[in-house]
Amino acid sequence: MAFTTGHAMDACAAFPAVELSYPFGEDTPVFKVVGKMFAVLDAEAGPGTITLKADPEDAKALVDTFADIGPGYHMNKKHWISVRLPTTTAPMAELIADSYDLVVAGLPRASRPTG
Repeated sequence: MAFTTGHAMDACAAFPAVELSYPFGEDTPVFKVVGKMFAVLDAEAGPGTITLKADPEDAKALVDTFADIGPGYHMNKKHWISVRLPTTTAPMAELIADSYDLVVAGLPRASRPTG
């Protein structure tokens, strides 16, 4: 089964303390945790893309391994990846969870969501 933009929206929204906003326009949902971005979707460019935070070593390996994954579009290419949607090959649930976890780990302990 293909992982679509709708699946990505649902997966991002399922984490604790997630905020959804549209600072770049109605076709670009941005998911944040405690005010820090962990996912940006772009439905304007054809079927869509999702840009996620990634560990720098993992990001390089993911780009080299999966045809649907490239360096983060309009982001720091070392810390962000973009995935073309729909995808049947990229491990999307894991990538979204990793992005969320990386952002939460960077928050002050008192600000980190529980759950």
